[in-house]
Amino acid sequence: MRLYASAPPRRTTAPTLLLTALAAALLLVGGLLVFAPDRAAAADPLLSRGKPATASSIEDTGFEPAKAFDGDPATRWASTEGVDPQWIRVDLGAPVTVSRVKLLWEVAYAESYRVEISADGSTWTRLAAETAGNGGTDDWTGLTGKGRYLRVYGTERGTPYGYSLYEVEVYGTPDTTTPPTTPPPTTTPPGTGAFTVVAAGDIAAQCTASSSSCAHPKTAAQAQRINPRFYVTMGDNQYDDARLSDYRNYYDKTWGAFKAKTRPVPGNHETYDPAGPLVGYKSYFGALAYPQGEPYYSYDEGNWHFIALDSNSFDDPDQIQWLKDDLARTTKGCVAAYFHHPLYSSGGHGNDPVSKPVWDILYGAKADLVLNGHDHHYERFAPQDPAGRAAPDGIVEIVGGMGGAEPYPIETVQPNSQKRISGTYGVLKLDFTDTTYTWQYVGTDGQVKDSGPTYTCH
Repeated sequence: MRLYASAPPRRTTAPTLLLTALAAALLLVGGLLVFAPDRAAAADPLLSRGKPATASSIEDTGFEPAKAFDGDPATRWASTEGVDPQWIRVDLGAPVTVSRVKLLWEVAYAESYRVEISADGSTWTRLAAETAGNGGTDDWTGLTGKGRYLRVYGTERGTPYGYSLYEVEVYGTPDTTTPPTTPPPTTTPPGTGAFTVVAAGDIAAQCTASSSSCAHPKTAAQAQRINPRFYVTMGDNQYDDARLSDYRNYYDKTWGAFKAKTRPVPGNHETYDPAGPLVGYKSYFGALAYPQGEPYYSYDEGNWHFIALDSNSFDDPDQIQWLKDDLARTTKGCVAAYFHHPLYSSGGHGNDPVSKPVWDILYGAKADLVLNGHDHHYERFAPQDPAGRAAPDGIVEIVGGMGGAEPYPIETVQPNSQKRISGTYGVLKLDFTDTTYTWQYVGTDGQVKDSGPTYTCH
């Protein structure tokens, strides 16, 4: 079934389209057959050729989104394989009234997708929707959408591959009734957008500064001295059962000093609350931990998109679908995610396969960085894929579970592990720019215990 905004579209396969085009192009003039331009195209000018394009992902070099707007039927955009949803969008340069959108699919086509339009590149209105696509050429006519940005948003692949389009052609006329808008930047201008984040997991043991062996007052003091843009916690913020009373008696006395600038996620100890899973956690952090109504959320800073996840419920299909949709929506050039359970760890808990499906999604979206806790040590990994193979385009994982809980020893060193520190409490100081990131592991004595390489965003 096909849904559409106004008049139903004309759909043709590639061979039919060619014959139709030839027939339309032949005119009898003075007894001779001559070629004439497509009258429909002449009536509704092609607006999208050569315009700036972006996409949710690309399969590899040579399949960039601009290839779908270059007028060359031999080139194409291709998304990463095996991940839904995916999208491609074009900036038409000024407000227009779109009357026609023509899509020429490669073998990797969409079974379900939407054609959407937006005035600002943020809020989208559906022009048309396909729920039973079969590839070939889709020619949507009789449209009346107004906006500057148009995107094709694929929600279900028709093949095991990704999404791939030889051409996206947008026809229409300038919209003189809508004032021009300033396009939202797809990246922060070079040289700007630098900021610092402090991160740690496994923080507040049931002790206070009155005990010299209590570590979380010391990590909090070091975190506050760094004075970052904001703070990230990677779960197990409060031990042992994360009751609200424990949050108030321990965490709040130390890390609570910068609570308003903290963006937390829960760990497994937050699920042990006798009042119910995450009850104390939610009561203490409130909207800071539930800004979008769930214990998972996302936000932007500079050219970075941050995704905070609840790894206690990675089997929740709603969270997994939200993650896919969230990654498809972002236009930021760099992506970092954080959650409690690490897929790879050389510590006592070791590798946790519960995070594998999320890694698959993040890797497919070309995410850059993952931060975890759970194991009480510091560890950094070289870029790797979800299968644990070293990969230049892989995700960098950092385990930062030294926020105050009792340290765990290093047990089984994992492939791609580059540095491990156990027994030294501290925090991660992460430095971001619009195109790069690096970090230091800073001990409670203020000394740098390890420095990471500088990586460029994918």
